[in-house]
Amino acid sequence: MTKSKGMSSAVVAVGDELLIGKTLDGNGSWLSKKLTSLGAPVMGRWVTGDDPVAIKQSVIAALEGSDLVIVTGGLGPTTDDLTRPAVADLFDLKLIVNQSLVDKLRSRFSALGYEKLPGRNLVQAEVPEGAIIIPNCEGTAPGLIIEDGQKSVVLMPGVPHEMKSMFDSSVTDYINERFQLRLNPILQRTFNTSGIPESLLAEKIGEDITHFPSDVSVAFLPRLQGVSVRITTPLSGGQGLSSLDFCENIIKKALAPYCYSVGKKNIVDSLADCLLIDKKSFAVGESCTGGLISKRITDVPGSSSYYKGGIIAYDVATKSGVLGIEKSVIEEKGVVSEEIAALMAEKTKEIMKADFGIGVTGIAGPDGGTEDNPIGTVYYAVAGPSQTMCFRKNFQGNREAIRERATQAALFSLFQILTDRQV
Repeated sequence: MTKSKGMSSAVVAVGDELLIGKTLDGNGSWLSKKLTSLGAPVMGRWVTGDDPVAIKQSVIAALEGSDLVIVTGGLGPTTDDLTRPAVADLFDLKLIVNQSLVDKLRSRFSALGYEKLPGRNLVQAEVPEGAIIIPNCEGTAPGLIIEDGQKSVVLMPGVPHEMKSMFDSSVTDYINERFQLRLNPILQRTFNTSGIPESLLAEKIGEDITHFPSDVSVAFLPRLQGVSVRITTPLSGGQGLSSLDFCENIIKKALAPYCYSVGKKNIVDSLADCLLIDKKSFAVGESCTGGLISKRITDVPGSSSYYKGGIIAYDVATKSGVLGIEKSVIEEKGVVSEEIAALMAEKTKEIMKADFGIGVTGIAGPDGGTEDNPIGTVYYAVAGPSQTMCFRKNFQGNREAIRERATQAALFSLFQILTDRQV
């Protein structure tokens, strides 16, 4: 079969909390990535409040230039959840109670220990006449699909984990089936780097990029964790993959010292792979990062296979009493110093009986900076079987940004050592 003209999509996010800035529209960003990868590029995104007129106006505007509209939010049981009735009214559809949904709601609340289904939840069983019901395995609000000619409007919950689960388990298949002849998925490859600013990275691969085919575009995506380089081609199948392979071979040498993964893996995933392959373990002694390194590591299931644990030695007494660093050394060198970072790494490694130890100390602000160690100064060290390597960086940004950047830098330094990369 021959593909017809390509399609486009749109996203409408509903909620007063989005308009007043209390909550960011993370759902819209996530959906844009997903829809683009499916071959249904997003032509526009709307954010609207919990108002039926505004919801209808946003959906109408979204439908004008797109074939598929995804609406998130406003499907809950409370009086400000108005998406379902507003969209039903837009298409002149009656809301009909679906007994199967009522039974599922009762079963769900019974399993949670409630004898009676709250009356307000019954509205979640009301379905626009003729709509397709999308199961919600993570919550009480089912998704709904309304088809209008060649166009579709998909309603999903605004709770992020419910929305994502529903999209991945059901909506993706629906889109592939309904619009299969019009989808035009693009091919992308993303190289994740750390330890180098965007401008310098652009300089290092600038000459290489000039040799890319004209159908390959390049984007630099800076984040607190580092800079990602994304290459994109509209070519599909083997032709597109060959084009991306060609470009990767051109830039991989320049990226090698800084690149820790290709694709979706973050530094923790890449570090875990190295530690598991080498059958090594590590532990962390944290001061200014306050446990962020330990959190990032233990967010990954199975991290106990290579992570021994961490010590948050935030004050001097803990550094000396728990880690065993001599007070005289702290007084002589200063709590924020290369020597203290090295001792934190070494002592933690010894206490936890790990193969490697990471130590971090610094000034995250907003106060506490000195002429020698201004705000943003962070010392971090990696203690290994034979030597300890120390680093000093001055990170920019607010307290949160400094701590996040310090966390990434410390983890990346261990990754570089394990992979014998330039440090």
